[in-house]
Amino acid sequence: MQKVSTLSIDLAKNVFQLLGVDSQGHPCLSKRLSRSKLKEAIINLPPCEIVMEACASSHFWGRACLAAGHQVNLIPAQHVTPFVRGNKNDKNDCLAIYEASRRPNIRFVPVKTEQQQAVLILHRMRERVLSARTACINQTRSLLLEFGIDIPQSYSKFKQELRELLTHSLQPAVLLMISEVYDELTHFERKIHLLDDLFKQENTRSEAAQIIQSIPGIVLINTSAFVASIDKGQAFKSGKEFAVWLGLTPSQYASGNTNRLGSITKRGDGYLRKQLIHGARTVVTHASKKDDDLSRWITALKQRRGHNKAVVATAHRLARLMWILLQKNESYQPQYTQQGAVHHV
Repeated sequence: MQKVSTLSIDLAKNVFQLLGVDSQGHPCLSKRLSRSKLKEAIINLPPCEIVMEACASSHFWGRACLAAGHQVNLIPAQHVTPFVRGNKNDKNDCLAIYEASRRPNIRFVPVKTEQQQAVLILHRMRERVLSARTACINQTRSLLLEFGIDIPQSYSKFKQELRELLTHSLQPAVLLMISEVYDELTHFERKIHLLDDLFKQENTRSEAAQIIQSIPGIVLINTSAFVASIDKGQAFKSGKEFAVWLGLTPSQYASGNTNRLGSITKRGDGYLRKQLIHGARTVVTHASKKDDDLSRWITALKQRRGHNKAVVATAHRLARLMWILLQKNESYQPQYTQQGAVHHV
């Protein structure tokens, strides 16, 4: 264990494969350890670089390794797969993780704190509640159609219609279903309001949250998700790199003199990208009512390229703007050119 310069760990639930490599790049350790033995080995190992795949429980083990004085690098799973040689087994996976960590231009995943992961858990809970609520509404609408009752898709109108249907003369089973669904929706609302209050409390304690929330289209939920995921954006070298990580840049096919750009790559965290695009959609919708530089740029882009492309382009610009403001530690201030300022007056 004294010669280990880099330790590669293939994470699992109960049995972990370890590969130790010395400073010359030669393997000097190969072990399979249980969960309890792994904790002991990490504590007793002299400080070194520990590399792992960014997967389930990787942030927990990353924090444990940092506490023991090691340097930790988490590698995105898609960058490890190309280096797996031979059959799929734990030893080959360990070797692939090590080889991927040696490649230049690999962007490592920052180890999240317990607080960050706790906030992201709340986001997953909220998504599950929204999904359950949507499923409940869709099933209820389809069942009521069997009795000739067509309810609008709007949530507020849907709940209002249910309340009115309780006073109608319908089959007892139908009235029971409507009553149960109404109570279920009320329960979902209480859960959502509770989670939103928790997000609000977290945002008030974070300086980064105050900066992000000042950006147009970035509201309570978006702010909480981004702060818990990227903190102050220290893992990215530029706003462009951040937008690429979010999957908001076009895919490229280039060969010889051929260079084609396609739709956005949709790489990275789909939840963050979805929240940002929802926020951008609001900004695009209201851009024509404002006269700052960003709104005028959006309005011109919408006229040239259409609404949907303007939404994605605006999300890309908001992502870059978010990174810049986090690095400068400044809140967003609308900008007006001289021409725009005169028109605004």
